[in-house]
Amino acid sequence: MNNGVKNGIGILGGTFNPVHIGHLIVAQSAVETFDLSKVVFIPCAQPPHKGSSGLAAARHRLAMIEAAIEGDLRFEVSDMEIKRGGVSYAIDTVRELRQVHPESNVYFIIGSDTLPELHLWKDAYDLLKLCAFVTFARPGRNAGPPRPEDLHLDPPWPAELLKCYSSFRLVDISSSDIRYRMAEGMSIRYLVPPAVEMYIAEHRLYVK
Repeated sequence: MNNGVKNGIGILGGTFNPVHIGHLIVAQSAVETFDLSKVVFIPCAQPPHKGSSGLAAARHRLAMIEAAIEGDLRFEVSDMEIKRGGVSYAIDTVRELRQVHPESNVYFIIGSDTLPELHLWKDAYDLLKLCAFVTFARPGRNAGPPRPEDLHLDPPWPAELLKCYSSFRLVDISSSDIRYRMAEGMSIRYLVPPAVEMYIAEHRLYVK
């Protein structure tokens, strides 16, 4: 699928605690589906809608992303939210990225579980005007996109958001499961890139 995007930049944000194969597959799918020039991985300093318990230090999460995407020219990592500190809000990140790349269209990549929560994000309507959202279905969720009324947004935003909904290449991997497996002494091979597996072992992350 090629939507004719020129100079499109994707944002993939999150805790990345840790980054895993599922993140990379979603990023690759976004590049291919929406013809993006690149995807920028942006680990948050402090997530606005999650607790910080069990969150690895920012330097570790940043280093794991760098290890995971090394050599792939389609992907970059940015520490803008970490440098900004405090709670990381998408609206601040999109504004900063648009200042750095004023000539580019910005595409914010989210999972289908996040889509019904967009109306709760800080300055949601301003954010919707600054970037497009591309949504990828999460494994284990109900089949198909949500109903427009489930998004709790004024028209035309539900229809616009549902235009960029994709449900292929679903991979059932989660950072929470990886952390659990590490705590229980189980293998995380094939769930994260080998370089990330080595980094986690070297720094003894997520162990009891």
